[in-house]
Amino acid sequence: AAPRSFPWEPAERALGARRAAAPLAAMFADGTAPGADVRSVWRSARSARCEAKSCQTARISTAEAAAQSHTSRDAGVQTDHSKDAAQDFQQEARVDYAGLLSFLQKVEDAVIKELNKNWKSRAFDGFEVNWTDQNETVLCLHTLSYAEARDQNLQVTSVSWNATGSVVACSYGRLDDGDWSTEKSYCCRVNHRNCNSEFSPEHPTAFLPSVCLCASAGRSWFGTWLHSHAVPAGKGTTGCQARVGICDSALGVSPWCLGQVNWLPEAKHRTHCRLLSVSTDGKILVWREERDGRLVLAEGFAVVAQQIPRSTQLKKFARGDAAVGVTSLSFSPFDPRVFVVGVEGGFCLKCSTAAETLAPHRPGSSVPLRAPAELAFSPHGGPVYSVSCSPFHNLFLSCGTDGQVHLHSMLQTQPLISLQLSKKYLFCVRWSPVRPLVFAAASGEGNVCFIGDVHLFDFEKSSQKPAVSLKQAARDRPVYCLEFNLKHTRLLAAGDATGTVRVWQLSSDFTEQGPRERSRLEQLANEIPD
Repeated sequence: AAPRSFPWEPAERALGARRAAAPLAAMFADGTAPGADVRSVWRSARSARCEAKSCQTARISTAEAAAQSHTSRDAGVQTDHSKDAAQDFQQEARVDYAGLLSFLQKVEDAVIKELNKNWKSRAFDGFEVNWTDQNETVLCLHTLSYAEARDQNLQVTSVSWNATGSVVACSYGRLDDGDWSTEKSYCCRVNHRNCNSEFSPEHPTAFLPSVCLCASAGRSWFGTWLHSHAVPAGKGTTGCQARVGICDSALGVSPWCLGQVNWLPEAKHRTHCRLLSVSTDGKILVWREERDGRLVLAEGFAVVAQQIPRSTQLKKFARGDAAVGVTSLSFSPFDPRVFVVGVEGGFCLKCSTAAETLAPHRPGSSVPLRAPAELAFSPHGGPVYSVSCSPFHNLFLSCGTDGQVHLHSMLQTQPLISLQLSKKYLFCVRWSPVRPLVFAAASGEGNVCFIGDVHLFDFEKSSQKPAVSLKQAARDRPVYCLEFNLKHTRLLAAGDATGTVRVWQLSSDFTEQGPRERSRLEQLANEIPD
């Protein structure tokens, strides 16, 4: 059968013939084909119905719910103690002592070398660890008084802390009456840790016409200087351990002249003390206690105008053997033989218990009196009421009726600093036992410049005005006495003319010594006064 042909085959054969005949260069030619357009029936249908569709799934609903249970229960996870576990732990804690010894022997020389280096270092000079809580303000802890003394309008003439710092004592009397007084007075003490606002009748140690007192540094006694007796009052009794009567020929002074008492440690037996008294007749007497309870005069000194060094023109003193009234005394902590006295003529005198020169004979004295004065310092404008030696340097402070505080070096007659603190009297000044640049002064007034009666100075902050002034008494009622507590160094006791003793708690600013504070004091001591 003949092969079947399709209608388009002739056209294809013709096209093939043309291509074969065309030149090779015409095989590839550019051409443009018309575009093709396909209309979407689906979109036109949707547009006609105004529908909007997307491929996003339907909205998913969400909700929040707390997962915290309504009840709670604590359960311990500590395993029970077993003897086997304890034994296993002890076995694991065994120490290789042989290896430890070998290690210590290897590092011994290096450790000792470093310890010696640290021991000689001065990096922490003056630094003391403070284990107490920090306190930024000065607070009044206690306000103490005795009802019977307050009813008689008696004044607190002296305050003192005992050797442990737990008991504060005060004497009641009158300092504004120079004549003999027949009023009953008191010497009271109280433990500040468990006291209330009153010296209760069970607490006073003695009820005597007292003028001043001082606590023993080594025993729980308070030496009390009375109008008519010198009495170390016992801590545990309401009586007297020892006394010297007014008729004792060794005293030989008018009763109202007695001024101050101090405990004086004996050179051979540091635990034994003698009682030292000063008075405005110029006598400085040292008493020892006998077995029968009486105080016997052991030795004495007399400050007279004739023995004052002639290098200083003392116009205020009468010449000859006239007495120079002694009002206050303070011993140097660096030389137990050296002490400073303040006198009614306004001068401070450097004295020594080692003096051998005899004073002019004074009637009524049972022992020879020696002249202790060695150097006279530049005077105040009135009688000196208080002196205080620095526990850190060869310096001392003095104050008096001119309202000034003088800072003196033991080696210079002129004061290093003079501070006009009050327009009235200054009755007491005390150096801080822990801060080389801090001291306290008791004034007879509160004025516009310095509101208050107890002034705390810090030379590190200012050498011209107090860092803090504390209002102790009512207006125009002076503060007569104050004492720092040597054991509890944050406590300061002050007594005033209203018959009140206030115990102040000092802030850390007044009790923590700075690292270069001693150097600053040394620099201050080396200054040459104008």
